[in-house]
Amino acid sequence: MKKRKNAGRVAKEPVKTVQEASVPSVHPPRSRIGQWLLEGGRPEESGHEHKTQRPWYAVLWLTGVDYFSTLGYQPGIALLAAGMLSPVATAILVAVTLFGAVPIYSQVAGRSYAGQGSVAMLERLLPGWLSKIFVLVLLGFASTDFVITMTLSAADAAQHMVENPLLHRFLGEARVEITLVLLALLAAVFLKGFGEAIGVAAAVAIPYILLNIVVVARGFWEVMNHPEHLARWTEALAVRGDPVAVLLAAGLIFPRLALGLSGFETGVTVMPLVKGDQPDPPGAVPVERIQATRKLLLSAALLMSVMLLATSFTTTLLIPEEAYRKGGPAAGRAMAYIAHHLMGHTVGSLYDISTILILWFAGASAMAGMLNLIPRYLPRYGMAPRWVAYVRPLVLVLFAVDVLVTLMFKADVEAQGGAYATGVLTLILSAAVAVSLALWEEARQERRFPGASFYFMLMILVFAYTLVDNVIGRPEGMIIASVFIVSILILSGLSRYLRATELRVESLTFEDEASAALWPTLIGKKVNLVPLKICNEAACRRKEADIRRFYRIHGPLAFLHVYLSDDRSEFLSPLRLKIRRTGENYAIEVFCAVAIANTIAYISEVLDPISIILGLTRRNPVVQALQYLLFGEGETGILVYEILLRYWNWTPEDDVRPLIFLMSE
Repeated sequence: MKKRKNAGRVAKEPVKTVQEASVPSVHPPRSRIGQWLLEGGRPEESGHEHKTQRPWYAVLWLTGVDYFSTLGYQPGIALLAAGMLSPVATAILVAVTLFGAVPIYSQVAGRSYAGQGSVAMLERLLPGWLSKIFVLVLLGFASTDFVITMTLSAADAAQHMVENPLLHRFLGEARVEITLVLLALLAAVFLKGFGEAIGVAAAVAIPYILLNIVVVARGFWEVMNHPEHLARWTEALAVRGDPVAVLLAAGLIFPRLALGLSGFETGVTVMPLVKGDQPDPPGAVPVERIQATRKLLLSAALLMSVMLLATSFTTTLLIPEEAYRKGGPAAGRAMAYIAHHLMGHTVGSLYDISTILILWFAGASAMAGMLNLIPRYLPRYGMAPRWVAYVRPLVLVLFAVDVLVTLMFKADVEAQGGAYATGVLTLILSAAVAVSLALWEEARQERRFPGASFYFMLMILVFAYTLVDNVIGRPEGMIIASVFIVSILILSGLSRYLRATELRVESLTFEDEASAALWPTLIGKKVNLVPLKICNEAACRRKEADIRRFYRIHGPLAFLHVYLSDDRSEFLSPLRLKIRRTGENYAIEVFCAVAIANTIAYISEVLDPISIILGLTRRNPVVQALQYLLFGEGETGILVYEILLRYWNWTPEDDVRPLIFLMSE
């Protein structure tokens, strides 16, 4: 067996697919707990991923529960970071949102319309193992983003509960305990099965936005009737110097407000749910859905920009410094503080309830994002156990991680802000890189000036500065992200090692009609399977002579030669077969394989030969093991034997297993 350059491209359109039901690839669970865990189905089969498409303005609220919910804590974080400069720093954040994040993700929507986002774009742009490792690193940052979204949102919801004057006497300071209960409730909902997400999202997000508008309007009315608030703010800005100095100071601070950029990756993740104005032709680029998604992204950004500016202005002018400092009554709940202070505890409690609901549902949105993101990559790479592709086991793992993060940060909203911003900014930065590279390549192919690519290179610098500043100022974000990345890399490598001896075949097709017609004449104890490194008539004759000399073999020989794909970092392979007769024997060529031994074992199970005659190279076993894990080669004879034994251990023995001969080469 050997690699042939671009072997995967020589095959023609397949003419027939072998039925794979006779070669099961998943060990069925035996215990009741295992059966219950798999009953939850895969993410694409479960209730939280809906196939019914909706207009963009309906799906807007699904991405909005993540994006808009940051109003629950963003104004307070902005006050803590920038003080009287909060409105100016927020204005810079809005400019970066509208002229940076929106154009970036509009481009992502046009190139990754299956909902895979910028991660999939970078996966396609990079080759082989480099692509896999890069995706694993991005998954580490994405996990930081989504996990901290769940824990931070639950912690802020708990903060609103314990600070509510009507609930405080019952709840006391049990913020950590309430956060854990909310996370457990979130996990229980997903274990049971998630309901209609879009309708619930609209029912939660729309009242929340309306309540924020009411509270902001009341705040503006207060400022108009008490102009001393505005005078005090303008005096504080004047102390900072002229407008240029104020802008420079705010520019240095604005990276700490990066939480206001969250939600864009979710916006492209929900893209499969968006319905275009007109149906798109099957198999074509969904132009209508792309345009509708861009409307969604722009509308969400405009609405959030207005709300960020309004809430920042209101909270800065109306909340005294001692109230928004850590431990103060406005810490982590600036708008709720204004609602209670200006509109009474009844309206304030109504605002608290609405905030708690959207924060909890933002956690649900993040959980759904993780359930869609992880199974899309890790099981396909062979870098996670098969059960990771199922909802219930993954929910339990994510809940355990949420509990650990909550206890580590003690359910402190401010303490988790750095980790959240690190994840958000890294994803946006990766999206900017992916878009810039894609536009550069398109311009190169069309032989035109890559002006658009240069614009997004500028955005790369902006978000790189924001990320670096955030990491320097709040290194705990990079620390927690590094923990996620290292954990994913270690567990992925271990999983790839443990799953390396699976059959690893996705499908099997024939190259031509002649091969499809010959296949039934080989199946079912009719031939002896003989893998060969070189597939020509002379090599086949020499091998046949050796076999007939040393073994008592009856029946024709089927010489098998495997051509490896260019990319051996893939875990599963869609095989293509070409079969021809050579006298009384047969020659089988297999294309597009990712591992020689696994392919031989799979063909053996489908073919059910009389015997398998395997060659041994007797080379260094350590080198052979590394060649197998990284490049799909190695000591084929022993590996085929091990793969078949593992497979036979959990499959029913309905008929006689083939004889296995190990023959020194």
